[in-house]
Amino acid sequence: MPRKKKSEHTIKEALPETVVRRSGANGQVQSAVVWACEGDLDLRPVSPADFDVSTLLRVYRTMLLARRLDEKMLTLLKQGKGFFHIGGAGHEAAQAAAGLLSRPGYDWFILYYRDLCMYLSLGGRPEDVLLAHLAKANDPNSGGRQMPAHYSDREKHIVTPSSSVGSQFLPALGLAMGVQRRGEDAYVYCSAGEGATSQGSFHEALNWAARIKAPVLYFIQNNHYAISVPVAQQTAGGNPYKLAAGYEGLARIHVDGTDFFQTYAAVRAAVEHIRAGKGPVCLVADVVRLLPHSSSDNHAKYRTPEELEKDRQVDPILRFEQALLEAGVLTKARIEELRHEVRRKVDEATHWAEQQADPDPASATRYVYFEGTLDLTYEKSTPSGKPIVMVDAINHALHEEMERDERVLVYGEDVAGPKGGVFTATRGLTERFGPHRCFNSPLAEASIVGTAVGLAASGFKPVIEIQFADYIWPAMSQLRNMVAPFRYRSNNAWECPLVIRVPCGGYIHGGLCHSQNIEGIFAHMPGYKIAMPSNAADAKGLLKTAIRMHDPVLFLEHKALYRAAAARTPEPDADYLLPFGKARVVQSGSDLTIVTYGLMVYKSLNVAQRIAKEDGASIEIIDIRTIVPLDIETILASVQKTNRVLVVYEDHEFAGFGAEIAAQIASKAFEYLDAPIARVAGAFTPIPYAEPLENAVLPQDEDILKAARALLAY
Repeated sequence: MPRKKKSEHTIKEALPETVVRRSGANGQVQSAVVWACEGDLDLRPVSPADFDVSTLLRVYRTMLLARRLDEKMLTLLKQGKGFFHIGGAGHEAAQAAAGLLSRPGYDWFILYYRDLCMYLSLGGRPEDVLLAHLAKANDPNSGGRQMPAHYSDREKHIVTPSSSVGSQFLPALGLAMGVQRRGEDAYVYCSAGEGATSQGSFHEALNWAARIKAPVLYFIQNNHYAISVPVAQQTAGGNPYKLAAGYEGLARIHVDGTDFFQTYAAVRAAVEHIRAGKGPVCLVADVVRLLPHSSSDNHAKYRTPEELEKDRQVDPILRFEQALLEAGVLTKARIEELRHEVRRKVDEATHWAEQQADPDPASATRYVYFEGTLDLTYEKSTPSGKPIVMVDAINHALHEEMERDERVLVYGEDVAGPKGGVFTATRGLTERFGPHRCFNSPLAEASIVGTAVGLAASGFKPVIEIQFADYIWPAMSQLRNMVAPFRYRSNNAWECPLVIRVPCGGYIHGGLCHSQNIEGIFAHMPGYKIAMPSNAADAKGLLKTAIRMHDPVLFLEHKALYRAAAARTPEPDADYLLPFGKARVVQSGSDLTIVTYGLMVYKSLNVAQRIAKEDGASIEIIDIRTIVPLDIETILASVQKTNRVLVVYEDHEFAGFGAEIAAQIASKAFEYLDAPIARVAGAFTPIPYAEPLENAVLPQDEDILKAARALLAY
C-alpha cells in the first residue's frame, strides 16, 4: 500500500488515500470510495452493500447505545449519582467493527477503559454498564470493587483488567500462548490508547509475540491525547504505527478508525491473518476523543475550540449514519425512531439499576483469597527417603507436579535445556517434558510475570522463576496491580493461580543486587500467599501444595540453603504436602521463644545450643515457614509458655516482616510477656559485597546470642 509522511494528527492528513472503485454487474462504476489506510496486509474494501440490513442496523444501535450511555452517565454524575466517568465517544466505529468480527466465549479479550462499544458489541448489557457506574452489588464486572469501565465477563472471556496503563499487553500475550497450546483458531483482542504504547510492556509484548507468532491483535485506538499530552509529544514519529515497525513477524495496519467500513476491512484482514496462524498484528486506528479524558478533566484547558470542532466533523456515528442514508438503509425518520428507542432503553436501564442494592460493607474483605476447600491431605507420610539438599528437593517437586498435571508449565530465564537454571532447580525438566512445557523466556521480568497472568487465567498452572529476588522489580506493575488483586477486583469471577519461584537472601557475597530479601514488601500486598522454607522436606511439601492452590504464590528460596548440609533432610514421597499457615516447632523450650524463618533458623539453632550448654537456659524455636498466612496461634502458644520472645529475620529491621510479628505478639499476648519483645535483623542499608562489610550489616550468631541473653536476664 502507498505511504506518505504524516504532518499533524488530523485523520485525513495522517493516512495515505487510495481510491477504490466498485463496479456493478453491468461493469458500470457504482461508487468510488476514498480509503485512508496503510500497512502490511491486503485489505478487501467493504461498503454497506456487503452487509445485510439487520447487521448494519444492529451495529448502528450499538454505537448509539454506547454514545447515549456516555451521555447518561455524565448526567447521573451531575445528579450526584456515581463518582467517576471515562467515556468512549469517538471510538465507537472502530470498536463496533472489531466486535462484529469477534466470538465472545471463544476468542479472548482484555478491554481498556474506553471500550464501551466493544463491550456492548460482545453482548454486554446497558444494565451492566450502569450497575458498574453506580457501583452496585450485582455489577457483573466487579461488584462495585473497581471503578467504572473496567469490563469483565468470564463467560465471554473478557478478562478482568487493571487500571494501570499498559498492564494488559503482556497478559494478553499469555492468553495467546494458551490459545496456541490448545490448538485453537481463536484470537486475543487487546486494546489500548496510543499513550499506553509508551510503556515498556508494549514493546516487550510485541517482541515476544512476534517471535512465537502469537495469535494476538494489539488494537491501538489513537485519539491523539494521553490525557492532555498530544501524541507528537508522546510518540516518536507521531503515531504508534511507526513504533511497531521494528518487530520482524509482526504485521501492522494503520487505518481511519472513524470510518466503520474501513476499520472493518482492516480488522477482518488482521483477524484472518491471526486465525491462520501467521502471527500477531498491531492495528492502529485513528479515532477522535469527543469528551474530556474523564469526568475529572477539562479538555478546554489544552484543546482549542477549532480543534474540537474539527474532531466533531468526523464523529464516527454521524459518518456511519450518513453512509447508511446514502445506501438507503436509513431514512431521517428511521434515524429519529432508533435514537428515541435507544434513549428509552437507556432510561429504563437506568431506572432499574438505581433500584439495585449497594454492596454490603461486610463483603468488603471477601475474595482476597480463594475461599473454597483445596481437598488436599497434608503430611500423610513422614519424610523417609534418601537425604536430599533443598535445591534437589525443589527440582523433584517440579518433576512430580509436571508429571501429575499437564497444565503445569515452567519458564523463566535460563531454566530450560541442560543448564536447568543458574541454581539447577529446573534441571532435566525440558528433557523430560519437552520445550513446550519447560522453556526460556526473554530476559524481561515483566514479560515473565505478565504472560503467566494470561496463562493462569485461561486454565494453565504456570510456575515461573525470577532468577534473583533483586531483579523482580521490573515486574512490579504486574505483580502489584495485575496479579495480587486479580480475584478481588473481579468479585471472585476470575483467579490467577500461578507460582513465582524466587531465589533470595544474602550471605553469599552477592552484593547489592544478588542479596535482597523481599518478603516484607510482598506481605504488604493482599492477594499473595508467601512461603520461605528452611529445609529440603519443607521446600518440597510447600512447593507441591503451592502448585495445587488457587491463589498466586510467592515461593522464596534462600540461595545459601540450596546445598547447605544443615538444610538437608530425608526426601518426602510424591504425595507429601505441607499446608500453608502451619509453623514448625524446630525445638521445644521453656525460657525464651525465638520466632524466625529461612536461613535464620540455623543461626538461631546455633545460639540455642550454645545457651543451653553455657547458660543452662531452654529456648523454643518457631520456624513460621509461611509468611502469608502467618501461623500466629503457634507463636502465641509458645510465648504464653516462655514469656519472652525474640524475633529474628534477615531483612532490614526497619519495617521488615519481623516488625509485623512483633506487633501481633504485643497486641495479642502482652499480658504474658515478662520482657520487652526484641528483634535481631539486618541493618537499614544495602547489602555490600566485601565479606567484612556484608557481615557487619547481616545478622550474625553473636548478634542473636547477645539479644537472647539480654532477654533471659531481664
